[in-house]
Amino acid sequence: MVDALVTLVVVVACLGVLGLLAAARVVKQYERGVVFRLGRLRSDIRGPGFTMITPVVDRLYKVNMQIVTMPVPAQEGITRDNVTVRVDAVVYFKVVDPAEALVAVEDYRFAVSQMAQTSLRSIIGKSDLDDLLSNREKLNQGLELMIDSPAVGWGVHIDRVEIKDVSLPETMKRSMARQAEADRERRARVINADAELQASKKLAEAAAQMEATPSALQLRLLQTVMAVAAERNSTLVLPIPVELLRFLEKGQQEIPAREAAPASEREAAPGPGREAAPAPEQTAQPARPAMPTLTEREPEPHTVDR
Repeated sequence: MVDALVTLVVVVACLGVLGLLAAARVVKQYERGVVFRLGRLRSDIRGPGFTMITPVVDRLYKVNMQIVTMPVPAQEGITRDNVTVRVDAVVYFKVVDPAEALVAVEDYRFAVSQMAQTSLRSIIGKSDLDDLLSNREKLNQGLELMIDSPAVGWGVHIDRVEIKDVSLPETMKRSMARQAEADRERRARVINADAELQASKKLAEAAAQMEATPSALQLRLLQTVMAVAAERNSTLVLPIPVELLRFLEKGQQEIPAREAAPASEREAAPGPGREAAPAPEQTAQPARPAMPTLTEREPEPHTVDR
């Protein structure tokens, strides 16, 4: 009798331990527990830690409340300016209502992924290529709103959406490279022209100042000679006075003018170091009678022999 009682107590204790183990659940800090009793949702959401459920009757589902990083596969589309591109993105979201995430949608991860892909294709078709390359912040905000609107009813909050990469065709890359090179060359030429203009203005001011004071030009020439002779070199600089150059230039201008004058003027004009020769006196000579023409001559008599 005692043995049977002890056996019964042991069996009951074992069953109690097994029931306790079946009813005991542990929810982690980043999880929340949703309980379904006989298929019906319980309103109480189990927090992190140790919790108990009714075995066989209750079923506990754990929902991860961490931020999920989901990559969006690359989507190929045509932009508004008819350029074919491939764009991939990444979506950051988290569950804010674990009961809605289990009841409202079958698989909230798959639903968010499909919504992100369709929204990304829609953004590609509405945007220009320049917006995809340089104005990504605005596109990210628009993409986030497009995904977050239906996700609110699933108990999911879209935290952030980022466009990772935009792949272009090789022909478009070469065209953009040529365009960038041409733009840089244009800016370089404009900068050089602006520098030349500023330098010419400064040189004109310096020339006007030196023209007012000729000694400044001589001092500048001596400074140039000192700068050339500062290093150890075999170059010999012989400065030529500016007045000598002006004298030679004036002489070169007078020679063509003298050659262009008539011969009589060259003979009459006194040359350098020569006095003008007096004009020879003209002597009066008797005028010669003009020779009569053939029509004016008298006819000569002819004799006829019979």
